[in-house]
Amino acid sequence: MTGSEASPTFRLAYVPGVTPAKWVRIWNERRPDVPLVLVPVPAAEASDVLRRGEADAGLVRLPVDRTVLSAIPLYTEATVVVAPKDHVVTAAEEVSLDELADEVVLHPLDDVLDWEQPPGEPAFERPATTEDAVEHVASGIGILYVPQSLARLHHRKDLTYRTVVDAPQSDVALSWPEDATTDLVEDFIGIVRGRTVNSTRGRTQAPAQPQPKTKAKRAETPARRKPAAGKSTGRTGKNPRGASGGAKGTKRGKPRGR
Repeated sequence: MTGSEASPTFRLAYVPGVTPAKWVRIWNERRPDVPLVLVPVPAAEASDVLRRGEADAGLVRLPVDRTVLSAIPLYTEATVVVAPKDHVVTAAEEVSLDELADEVVLHPLDDVLDWEQPPGEPAFERPATTEDAVEHVASGIGILYVPQSLARLHHRKDLTYRTVVDAPQSDVALSWPEDATTDLVEDFIGIVRGRTVNSTRGRTQAPAQPQPKTKAKRAETPARRKPAAGKSTGRTGKNPRGASGGAKGTKRGKPRGR
């Protein structure tokens, strides 16, 4: 790489309420060579940020434009109602929309729940943001429906929240441009899906360790010992009398005269 080339990075957009810390930690462990850059974006702008290539992938709220973006649903958030601590809603752990039908409901312009108008009496005007709506709740103007993570994000000591059992819920997904499914995107997909570093479906794998080379051993056979010169290969180690040449020192006598 030359000095003019930029080091590779992975840009991850995320919307309010989503906490990417766990996945970022795993990324840093597996890909220390590629810095992960977090890009906070408003929920309503997340799809445009991905389409413009300002982030490689994003943790967003569904729905997204599936004609240009791919998405993998990750989890579903419960919806809660945010109200003052002395509100009647605090009498129960869970409430229904019917029980809140007479309440003034704030509907911020950046609402992420899938409804045109939340049940209840609409407030005089729509706050610009969820954060503004929370301020209005603290002022006693009305109540607010949000995903639980946003209630935690904008928590105030003078407010509380309760689960609404029959309200629309919010789905969080990993999304990226379909025509830009890079190797780094594949790596992050493997992380959010819980694949291990050695998973055959994940791209990032631990390098294979070279196996030590071993030489084939030849079968050992005892070497044959050559017999010493002049010695028999028989068991006794002595020359038998019947061996060719006869015994040394034996003479034939002359025949006696008659």
